[in-house]
Amino acid sequence: MERVALLAGGAVAVLATLLVAAAAVPGITTTPADDRIRPSHLDVRETALSAGEVGGETATLAVTTRLEHRGGPARDVEVRYRAVDADTGLVVDRARRTLGNVTGDREVTSSVNLTVAREGDYRLDTVVYESDSRVAESRTQVRGVGSLVPAYADSTVRFHQFDGAATIPPIEYSVRSVADNRTTLNVSAYLTNAGDETVEGLRVVLVARQADSNIVADRASVPIGAVEPGRTAIPSATLTVPDDYSYYLDAVLWRDGVIVGSARAGADLNPQRTVPENETREDVDLDSGEFAAGSPTPEDAERTPPSSPTPAGQPGFGLMAGLAALAGAGLLARRWSA
Repeated sequence: MERVALLAGGAVAVLATLLVAAAAVPGITTTPADDRIRPSHLDVRETALSAGEVGGETATLAVTTRLEHRGGPARDVEVRYRAVDADTGLVVDRARRTLGNVTGDREVTSSVNLTVAREGDYRLDTVVYESDSRVAESRTQVRGVGSLVPAYADSTVRFHQFDGAATIPPIEYSVRSVADNRTTLNVSAYLTNAGDETVEGLRVVLVARQADSNIVADRASVPIGAVEPGRTAIPSATLTVPDDYSYYLDAVLWRDGVIVGSARAGADLNPQRTVPENETREDVDLDSGEFAAGSPTPEDAERTPPSSPTPAGQPGFGLMAGLAALAGAGLLARRWSA
């Protein structure tokens, strides 16, 4: 019993000593893992970009940065962004986001918007500050901003692309009638809605354009009803053009007064000459009067007096040739008489 009592008394004495020491020296019992003395650490783990509002000249880039925090509290954390032109090195836009104090081992997110011109490539700089001291940074390359489609020109209805048949244009035509050296074509276009919502308010303008002169021979505007997702609309119209010429058939898709798509196909009404697309143009005998609005009717042609033909000259020898013949005949007569 004496031994047990002695051990118990020793334990009590040690505990009493610790309590007195803790009271006399604050922080003596703090472990090294206490956040009050651990240094803070911030790292840029990821920078993600997405397209925001896209206009005709500028585009907004939505930038999201994920920061990893470890250790003690990080005081007055701020993330600064710069969009730098890759060619000139000039800063085109900048932004900052204040995160305040960050505590605990976790990830935090910072998001801003930067506006840049749609032409050009850029470098995105992300710099993290803690109490006005730079603690982390990263760089991201941004290319292809010009390929972003402006909001006013964005449409899920497009001219159809035939799988495995790239040479098939989304425009086709057939000859409806031929009369008075003019051909009436039935022209159709294929439009497919590749989106998830029904699209309305579309119209397509079909144009017959003479291939060599670029003269518009005829055009027609065709309204298109609602095009449901995954469906194809086939608007068509008739175009009347002069015979014996080659044409480009252009289809222009409009929505709310803005062109959102176009396509082209060839139409060869001259069997002696083929004009594929993008071929070097040749000189042809073009009568622009055939493309003028209000071409003369057969009745007008009857009332128009025929033009005087250009004198073609008398057959036989000319004046000088006749005089030479007479002189030759005189010399021949003198020789015979001699």
